Amino acid sequence: MTIAECILRRIRRMPKGKPFVGAVFAQAGSRTSVAKALSRMVLSGLLERVARGVYMRPKHSQYTGRRVRANPLAVMEAVAKAKGEIIQIHGAEAVRRLGLSTQMQVLPTYYTSGSTREIKIGNAVVRLRHVSRLRLQQAGTNVGVALTALLHLGKAELTELALSKIANSLSVEEFNQLMDCKMPDWMRSALARSAKDHACRDSTSTYPASV
Repeated sequence: MTIAECILRRIRRMPKGKPFVGAVFAQAGSRTSVAKALSRMVLSGLLERVARGVYMRPKHSQYTGRRVRANPLAVMEAVAKAKGEIIQIHGAEAVRRLGLSTQMQVLPTYYTSGSTREIKIGNAVVRLRHVSRLRLQQAGTNVGVALTALLHLGKAELTELALSKIANSLSVEEFNQLMDCKMPDWMRSALARSAKDHACRDSTSTYPASV
């Protein structure tokens, strides 16, 4: 079986519209041979190159018949996964998702354990910003959203209303997971206070009073 045939066999099992990096075929042959095979598939229309080193099987809308563009976030996640990076929601976006702000990011930005850089997908751009492990804890979960929102607001801007809204967005288990994360002393004290205040107001105690 040739390199192209090996790659083609795998590609046909991939879902349409889902980005992947060419590096996933590293075991099929040399980097040059794989790149040439993928380039030929792009020219034939079998694949679409959506960003540097990123491809996907073309997908068409069932309503308009037009080709569906690659989701910038999916492209970014594919690149990060291939490099073994951790990706986390940016604090500004976390605050917005929690209803504490209406401000949208001008340039979609995410935290990463990798290098700071921008990924271009057609006319769209997604920025990855290198941060410490502190902001990457519980990445991709509700706990991660709460954590980055708290760190983004900071001690000076963390009001009681914001604290209550963030705490109430989590289940009991998620709140306990948040308390297990590494965080500044001011944040831990605020969360502990929030848990105690909630226990006093609600006899059913959404969060354990001993936190």
